[in-house]
Amino acid sequence: MSKYYSEMGGLPGQSELLSSKAVFKTAYAVIPKTVMSDIVTSVLPHWTETRAWIIARPMTGFSETFAQYIVEVSPGGGSDRPEPDQRAEAAIFVVDGEMTIEFDGKTHALRAGSFAFLPAGSTWKLHNSGSVAVKFHWVRKAFQAVDGIEPPPAIFSHEDDHTMSAMPDTDGKWATTRFIDPSDVRYDMHLNIVTFEPGATIPFMETHVMEHGLYVLEGKAVYRLNEDWVEVQAGDFMWLRAYCPQACYAGGPGRFRYLLYKDVNRHVKLW
Repeated sequence: MSKYYSEMGGLPGQSELLSSKAVFKTAYAVIPKTVMSDIVTSVLPHWTETRAWIIARPMTGFSETFAQYIVEVSPGGGSDRPEPDQRAEAAIFVVDGEMTIEFDGKTHALRAGSFAFLPAGSTWKLHNSGSVAVKFHWVRKAFQAVDGIEPPPAIFSHEDDHTMSAMPDTDGKWATTRFIDPSDVRYDMHLNIVTFEPGATIPFMETHVMEHGLYVLEGKAVYRLNEDWVEVQAGDFMWLRAYCPQACYAGGPGRFRYLLYKDVNRHVKLW
């Protein structure tokens, strides 16, 4: 059974040590789950009974292509005007609870493991009509239109609807669940789930043009970020700038899984 970490909130006790693996560097950042307490949340315009942990935002020396929120909507909460920016497309992944998204005259029911892609400029609504809070990741990105290529359509699916694609020569120990077809150039971003079985590795220092946001959904591992090895576990978030070298070793005892954002399918901008 798939697991999705969703135990954000609370506040450390006065007797807790201040030491932490939280780090903010030029090439990467690590925001551990212990940082995501009640006092670092934000409220959002036109949302009710909602709070958000904003774990990535475009700014100098940090994320350049995306913002990522962890959103908690209490029963009866939500928004009829969730997105204020007509340029912004949305990718949503639910980690706990149930909710609905109204899009193009149809209501879609989402639960833990559900994925939604909402095109830039579209009108949608999100509500929690259940009896418990719903928690989800919301990635916002300014869509890069391409002359002669039509805009991407909306997607509503669930992890159970997709077969994991194994990396070559790994015996299925390193695999990716892709919610968006990687060959479809209409989309300029992907939100995937990467799964490592115990003992699996990224066996080389990946160094490439894509910016990454990695949120650990399940398990633990040691992750190489530039020149450092960092221990990460479910609930931790990592940001990697373009060309930041990365590798991974999943030591177990269970699976190691993370939600992966990356920008794709576009020429680099020449300034």
